[in-house]
Amino acid sequence: MLSSGSGSIQREEVHAYRLPIISKIYRFAILYVYTQIIFRKKPMNYWQTDFSIGNIKVPRFISGPLDGYTDSPFRQLTRHYSPSALLYSEMRHVASVSHDSGAKKALKFENFEKPFSFQTSANSTDFIEEAVERLLAYGITSVDLNVGCPARAVVASGAGSELMANMETLEKIVKLFRKLLPIPFTVKMRAGFKKKNALEVARMLSDNGVDALAIHPRLQSAKFSGALDYDLVAQIKKEISIPLIFSGEVRTIDDARMVYDRTGVDGFMIGRGMQGQPWKLKQLQTEALGQEFKISQQEIITCALKHLDLLTKHYGDHGLFNFRKHIPFYIHDFEEAAGIRKELMVVESYGQLTESLNQLI
Repeated sequence: MLSSGSGSIQREEVHAYRLPIISKIYRFAILYVYTQIIFRKKPMNYWQTDFSIGNIKVPRFISGPLDGYTDSPFRQLTRHYSPSALLYSEMRHVASVSHDSGAKKALKFENFEKPFSFQTSANSTDFIEEAVERLLAYGITSVDLNVGCPARAVVASGAGSELMANMETLEKIVKLFRKLLPIPFTVKMRAGFKKKNALEVARMLSDNGVDALAIHPRLQSAKFSGALDYDLVAQIKKEISIPLIFSGEVRTIDDARMVYDRTGVDGFMIGRGMQGQPWKLKQLQTEALGQEFKISQQEIITCALKHLDLLTKHYGDHGLFNFRKHIPFYIHDFEEAAGIRKELMVVESYGQLTESLNQLI
């Protein structure tokens, strides 16, 4: 009995001895978990990270190609606000690019505009080799093939979105570009030409080594109006392994968040939303991170004056007339914008225009 009792006492003593140790271990574990949660580096979210197009790392928002607008002066302004964004040229046909006299202004750019993608169009494999040779000689960062333009003249030539209805020719063109280009090669397309075949086209492009794909999810006939097919984009995203970029009606950060939630795309190509707003990419990126973005009327006019100066240097006397199409976009939200626009559009000298713009500050 004594022996049994002694054992019981010993067990109780051991148990009593262990309790403080277990309690200390438990408290230490709780403290460790708490400190890890509080002090560890939080993982980067989608909007904080870049994505890769070939060997180029770029932020989520991209300045897309826009004929008559995304020339070197506009890209220089955009670069001022967005130091690492991918910028696109205006579209030029490979036949134009291949000749010394063709696309001369479109090929002119400053080194700090890089990363810079030159967008081309083609309706056959003709002129591609000559065009690629010239693009590489100019030091272009990447090349984009337009398979999405809905313009009547482009489609009538067999280029742009019409190529989506001619898969055999499209594949030959893509294979030749991919063979010749040692730099990233991307394609911009639509939902389809007369019927939606974007998924089939996307698979073919991915299989042939295209580095990224941008899609405007409307048919050619819809041009830039009507419903956007988000389900089609989401399906393509699931099917291909290369980055997918969304193009179409993304003007606010709420638009971008909605598109991402519905499709899971890797990036956003901003086209018409950039007009008169070279700061747009910076605005979207800032707001994506939950920060407020503001730009004053004085800053807008200062930017417009810089744009006028760059256009004049780039185009000579024609720069003044080129600037006129930008005026309505810059002053769109000003008080009495209609009257200001009417006054500025008839000014015929650089000096008068700069003076009139300065009066708006």
